[in-house]
Amino acid sequence: MNFVRYSDADYSEQVQRACASSSLFDAVIEERTRTIVEKVRTGGDAALLELTRRFDGADLSQEGLTVTAADRMGAALAADDALRSAVAEAHRNIASFSKRSRRKAWSAKNSHGGTVAEKFDPFTRVGIYIPGGTAPLVSTALMTITLAKVAGCPEIVVCTPPGKDGSINPALLYAAGVAGATEVYRVGGAQAIAAMALGTGTIRRVQKVFGPGNAYVVAAKRLLFGQVAVDLLPGPSEVLVLADDSAEPKFIAADLLAQAEHGSGHERVWLITPSLKLIRSVQAELKRQLPKLQRREFIERALAANGWMIQVKSLDEGTDLANRLAPEHCELMTRDARKRSERILTAGAIFLGNHSPTVLGDYVAGPSHTLPTGGAGASFAGLTVDQFQRRTSVTEYGRPALKKALKAVQTFADLEGLDAHGRSASIRIQG
Repeated sequence: MNFVRYSDADYSEQVQRACASSSLFDAVIEERTRTIVEKVRTGGDAALLELTRRFDGADLSQEGLTVTAADRMGAALAADDALRSAVAEAHRNIASFSKRSRRKAWSAKNSHGGTVAEKFDPFTRVGIYIPGGTAPLVSTALMTITLAKVAGCPEIVVCTPPGKDGSINPALLYAAGVAGATEVYRVGGAQAIAAMALGTGTIRRVQKVFGPGNAYVVAAKRLLFGQVAVDLLPGPSEVLVLADDSAEPKFIAADLLAQAEHGSGHERVWLITPSLKLIRSVQAELKRQLPKLQRREFIERALAANGWMIQVKSLDEGTDLANRLAPEHCELMTRDARKRSERILTAGAIFLGNHSPTVLGDYVAGPSHTLPTGGAGASFAGLTVDQFQRRTSVTEYGRPALKKALKAVQTFADLEGLDAHGRSASIRIQG
């Protein structure tokens, strides 16, 4: 990992490197993604089949793009007791959290006596991307599809990349079924986002696309925004640990390693602390824990490229730096963690204390683990159930309320030189 001290002569330059834009904003990746999107736009299913052969190594037929009901039933029958229990536990917490977040219709009288209101309806057809590749994310199926189901979306379309033999991880299929998926397709990467956004012969277009993915998936969302609604920009995983000398070094090391193991090589991890002793202890723990992990090569690559240990002058300075980085996950291992969390304004999710590892949010706590990355947390929040709801305002005036509003309406119409606007109100009062 990269190590920076506030006393270094090039401290500011090194911190700037640590804050550099992530792979979400790589111009080369964006141009490659644009080519993929255009292939799907013009080629439809044929393009999906060709891209699946190229990127996933799976030679599918057009019919093979669709995961059948029989395939999904087979996955359900194959699920063992441990999987069923874990899925049920996570699903229960996620659904409970989501139900509390649903937005509800309301109405009120305004100053004219007219009725103004909002209503919230579920999108009728949504698309959800579930990453596969080196680590099929079974938990992501629960963390996304469940919210769509709780919101009341009747059509929930899932795309996920197949293995080289064309198969979908059966545990992922089982979790998707429990969560409420109505359609599942063997399509991954940017081409999956394009298929859901634009439609093909097999996959009908959706109203909004959700779900995390690699830099190509996120680039596709950005390129297709406007042709389809999108949730946020959840790219390669990130964790920032802000700690003081009360933190446990082996916990910090374990959490940094966990978020670096996904496999894209673009994961980002930061330890920020005033304590040099803590940094040295965490460095020793990383060396002790890393050799025991199955995905050591992935982790080493991510830590070398985007791993940072930064010694700051104070926790307050560290808090400011955390807000500047806008991390996906922010762990506060400080004596004042709860109070300090009030000053963390850009993180996707916050975890308090020594016994709240990010992995709880990844799997079972309840809030969705689909979160903004690459600095997008400064502008975007994480995935919530209300993002599956479409807001509509409703206005109802009677004649007395319209008469009360007429003077102000006419003033605005006159100021803007739009006499037809004014007349559309006054004609209702005349006579």
